[in-house]
Amino acid sequence: MKDLLEKVETRQRLIRETAGHLREQIAQLTEQLATAEKTLERLEITRETVLELAAEDGLPLPEPLPPGYRDILAAFEKADGALRAKDVCQALGTGTEPRHVEGIRAKLKRLVSRDILTEPEPGLFTLAQPARPAPQPAST
Repeated sequence: MKDLLEKVETRQRLIRETAGHLREQIAQLTEQLATAEKTLERLEITRETVLELAAEDGLPLPEPLPPGYRDILAAFEKADGALRAKDVCQALGTGTEPRHVEGIRAKLKRLVSRDILTEPEPGLFTLAQPARPAPQPAST
């Protein structure tokens, strides 16, 4: 009977320690969550302010891109040059079967139609260069 009670006490001690560690983790996660929520709130306010300022200046407001398109743009930003649809599939870690390549190709064509990408030759895509202002004549 004494051995059984010792086993129970040992198990209680271990469970108390585990519960204590879990409480510490919960406290840390709660703090991290609060920080993330504050940052998100600040970013939402910043975004709203930028959109208000753009509207006041009469600037066209860009349509937000869905996550899949943002991932594609991130792949182009990491790349050293032009990419083909299959290259983008590989960069994103999706399959390279024809259905995947054609799906990405359709998205690339949509990004070309929005002037975000260019297609300098068939099937080869690059990031569009931002328009540069025309040089001003030098005044004498």
